[in-house]
Amino acid sequence: MAPSGKHFISDPKTLVRNSLTGLAMANPHLAFDEQQKVTFTKDLADLRQQQVTLFCGGGSGHEPAHAGFVGHGALTAAVSGHVFASPTSSQVLSCLRRVYSEEHGTLVVIKNYTGDVLNFGRAIERFKSERVNHGKPLPNVTTVVVDDDVGVVNPNDDSEGGVGRRGLAGTVLAYKLAGAQAAAGGSLEQVKNVADYAVSHSFTIGCALNAASVPGQGMPRSLKDNEVEIGMGIHNEPGFETKELQAADILIPSLVKHI
Repeated sequence: MAPSGKHFISDPKTLVRNSLTGLAMANPHLAFDEQQKVTFTKDLADLRQQQVTLFCGGGSGHEPAHAGFVGHGALTAAVSGHVFASPTSSQVLSCLRRVYSEEHGTLVVIKNYTGDVLNFGRAIERFKSERVNHGKPLPNVTTVVVDDDVGVVNPNDDSEGGVGRRGLAGTVLAYKLAGAQAAAGGSLEQVKNVADYAVSHSFTIGCALNAASVPGQGMPRSLKDNEVEIGMGIHNEPGFETKELQAADILIPSLVKHI
């Protein structure tokens, strides 16, 4: 079967907004800030008084991560960018202003992609600066960076300044466990420690039968019908090996061995 770049959408330009609006309509506990693309729990004001808050975010197209995991015992909010594009620092700053708990502090979960690390980091520094400039104490905000992908590891990353391991499925484990700790009344330090533990014990590798089709852009490249790519990233980043497609009971043990 030939790869397809077709999608059931109205307009690529409004795809993210339409998708997240629908998510909030289908889930009564959610609210959606259309301008900043922030999805948050409706009882956010109460949660800020009761517990550590936490949020994550990233490019759209990977739902239900992260907006689909907003709720009690998980994320307090999620900020979304365009399809496969990181949220801007202004979007992240808007989310942080909304979510920040004066009494308990806030944990920001960041996936280890260049755009996410830069924009989330810049937003946090802007948030600190504006509070100090308004005569307020430094906010109690801390971060955890998720880097569970072992599919592509460049041994020269340290010397070349590369991004290193990417954040993949381990991100969900990190904020779910951290969110449960926060809901149980844990301090910001305890919530961060749980997230750090999850990250340091999570390892992920991906394999793909084809690249992902981006709405409005089509297929960036295609694999042959009998090929599989090991380590392909969720934004179509090249993996480390393309080989003949094997039966699942042969392929999966080789992936586990690599991990």
